[in-house]
Amino acid sequence: MTSILVAPDSFKGTFSAVEVAAHISAGIREQGLTAVECPLADGGEGTLEILLHALQGVSKFESVQGPFGQNVDARWGWVAKQRLAIIEVAQVCGLQFSGLTPTDALVATTAGVGELLIAAAALGAKRIVVATGGSATTDAGLGAVDSLKGSEDSLAGIRIEVLSDVTVNFEDAATLFAPQKGADPATVGLLSERLDRTADLYAKSYGRDPRHLAQTGAAGGLSGALWAALGATLFSGSDYILDLVGFDERARSADAVVLGEGRLDSQSFLGKIVGVAASRVHDRPVFAVVGSTSLDAEQTNALGLSRVWVASTASELFKSGKGVSTFLH
Repeated sequence: MTSILVAPDSFKGTFSAVEVAAHISAGIREQGLTAVECPLADGGEGTLEILLHALQGVSKFESVQGPFGQNVDARWGWVAKQRLAIIEVAQVCGLQFSGLTPTDALVATTAGVGELLIAAAALGAKRIVVATGGSATTDAGLGAVDSLKGSEDSLAGIRIEVLSDVTVNFEDAATLFAPQKGADPATVGLLSERLDRTADLYAKSYGRDPRHLAQTGAAGGLSGALWAALGATLFSGSDYILDLVGFDERARSADAVVLGEGRLDSQSFLGKIVGVAASRVHDRPVFAVVGSTSLDAEQTNALGLSRVWVASTASELFKSGKGVSTFLH
């Protein structure tokens, strides 16, 4: 029987990756085919949920500073048998907290992320994974670094792994992503200048300059800050999750692969899950179900996709699964 691997990311603000996989799989199964559900994340929104599921961890909550100084009851993860903490930056200072104005884009801080790092260390973490996508911030990670002052010794010996959902360099973070966070052109200029000044500070204080290094621009430079100040190891969030769930082996065992995320656009070529996953599938048709797309046929083909279905509701996701089955027949 034809087997289809269904491996979507979440549709931000609408469906989780687990929900998307379930809806598409239901449509496939209605056509008499086998669907294997494998929900994914790329280091952005939903990464915490995927890691907790894969590693059998539990949720914890900590009151920390939000992006605009408010208290946020942030959810994070704990895997006791590995003494592993999981921090999803979007839970602390995500876009959902922002009014998406130039002022918000300028003042949003990552301070709460530093507070969660301290909380994880206090619990006895030997390893901390930080998923950086979906932030409202472009503070060069300085809020997090400043909140760690006086607590650096508590993090000594802890391995910090930063998952980036983009490949962008530190110095380009404002230009490429701050407009999505509410920044107008003038604010983008101010943020870029601040990134440059802060990089000089990190180079002077820690001997590590985050500029011109891939993946240091995630969360408005937070990934580069953690690399510079704490010696964090940077990973492609997409590759990290794909390896963790055994995606390559699952894809080889399937006759086709269905990927998915909320939107396909130019950023899909910069480390987002659909592009990365498609590049790892060989000799199998690869489809995508998305909420929207701005890619033309040539770009879609360059991303490694045979066909794209646009679906924004549960019923449309279900019908997309039926469409995949019909296409294969």
